[in-house]
Amino acid sequence: MNRVECLLIIATFLLFASLAGTPAMARAESDASPEEILPDTTSAQAGAPADPASQAAVWFDPRRVNLLVIIGLFFFLVLLFIRKAVRGRSLYVRKITGLSAIEEAIGRATEMGKAVLYVPGIDDVNNIQTIYSMVILGTVAKLVARYETPLIVPVCKAFVVPLAEETVKQGYLDAGHPDAYNPDNIRYLSDEQFAFTAGVDGIMLREKPAANLFLGSFFAESLILAETGFSTGAIQIAGTANIHQLPFFVVACDYTLIGEEFFAATAYLSDEPKLVGTLKGSDWMKVFVMGALIVGAILETFGVTAFTRWLTVQ
Repeated sequence: MNRVECLLIIATFLLFASLAGTPAMARAESDASPEEILPDTTSAQAGAPADPASQAAVWFDPRRVNLLVIIGLFFFLVLLFIRKAVRGRSLYVRKITGLSAIEEAIGRATEMGKAVLYVPGIDDVNNIQTIYSMVILGTVAKLVARYETPLIVPVCKAFVVPLAEETVKQGYLDAGHPDAYNPDNIRYLSDEQFAFTAGVDGIMLREKPAANLFLGSFFAESLILAETGFSTGAIQIAGTANIHQLPFFVVACDYTLIGEEFFAATAYLSDEPKLVGTLKGSDWMKVFVMGALIVGAILETFGVTAFTRWLTVQ
């Protein structure tokens, strides 16, 4: 990690610290009644000087020190594990079966001489799931380039097209096969949800890819896509953070990434030290939060409320 990145992280931490200490006077005014907020015109007309202390904003609220401590702990854990990962320390990441099966699915498509279909969801480029899907797409592009297997990427949003093109192109370049990249396989279909779904179904029925990867943000089209892929006999791997669509992927796909497994996939597949370090730091922060909940529940059971009051955001 270079100095510029460290300075950016420190600046972000200070920003959160300042937000944690939002002016107390502003919050007090928001909680006060209209009569309390209105100025005292009688004293002003009488020529009484205003109290400067009452007009000053308090930029650090001691009642929100708990937020500052929690944010500081999170930053410390993330920086600590990023530093360990950059220095080459081996950080354990739980094996995710669905991600391990991606190479198996691509290998099967290679043996059958068929293409791999990768659908990055239907959301726009500013959606976090689309961004994470592009990172996974880069790894998939490297694998298919190594095996010389066609990769078809249907896209729903126009702004995602250049991002998908550059991601796949870079994957082929990293694999040492830049000439094998075919820009015609990055196919913009439609911005309309079910028009896009019909287009992807048509690709699956006409070209019959041997592996279907549905990784991104999906909604009502998830079951239609998964059922069509199932009918073609393709091996299917799906992943989304939209929990209301997970049941459909679970019943129709061979492997499903559930919830945060989808976000962990980027670190798992790329093995990028900063991503792995951030993942481990976030996991340890979750351990701290769960520990705090358990300790708070035990203390509350015995009538000790100090810890709970300290964690309460005012």
